[in-house]
Amino acid sequence: MNSELENQNEKWELMLVQIKGLFFEFGIKNLNMDDIIYKLGISKDTLYRYVKSKEDLIVRLFEAEQKKWAESMNVISFQEVNAIEKLFEVSLMAHEEMKRFNPMILFELRKYYEALFNEHQSRKLEQISKSMRMNLEKGIKEGFYRSDVNKEAVIAIYMNHLVEVHSADICKAADLTFDQLFTIMFENHVRAISTPEGVAYFEARKKEVTESLSKNSN
Repeated sequence: MNSELENQNEKWELMLVQIKGLFFEFGIKNLNMDDIIYKLGISKDTLYRYVKSKEDLIVRLFEAEQKKWAESMNVISFQEVNAIEKLFEVSLMAHEEMKRFNPMILFELRKYYEALFNEHQSRKLEQISKSMRMNLEKGIKEGFYRSDVNKEAVIAIYMNHLVEVHSADICKAADLTFDQLFTIMFENHVRAISTPEGVAYFEARKKEVTESLSKNSN
């Protein structure tokens, strides 16, 4: 019984990956449920066994993304590294995810599925907020972050910058790539909240951080 359930879950997870690919290729609005069934080569009963409607399908895609994010965050949380290293890993993960996001999909979600998208964004931002709050507390204990930082203000400002840095208008106006803007934003953030010890550590790691971004952008 457990084996059968696992097979069903694996089948559904694979279908979600394929459906996400279809949305990225054709757009969300251009595909109805029949189109998805046809392109996946499955029966109507197979798809409707897992979801009730297209809106329900979008919710399930969001849930899968949230699960993937949570699993990645758990991996980072167990790493035996300091707060600055963890902040970089979390920020890079968010950066890479946002960079991959198709602008057309983002436009359609905001226009046609605004309520679903806003709910997903709220949950994602809460996940990031929780992680950053823990990171700030860890960094303060380690002596890398200043003890007088306003945690809630720092979190709000950094998350806003993380979203805004992926604006095509900003990149075009500054004549910089996403990765270059992210590198600058990350360095400014670390310098603003760090003690002299934290800044010294970042300076020692700065070259490797830049190379990591370059490698991830290729």
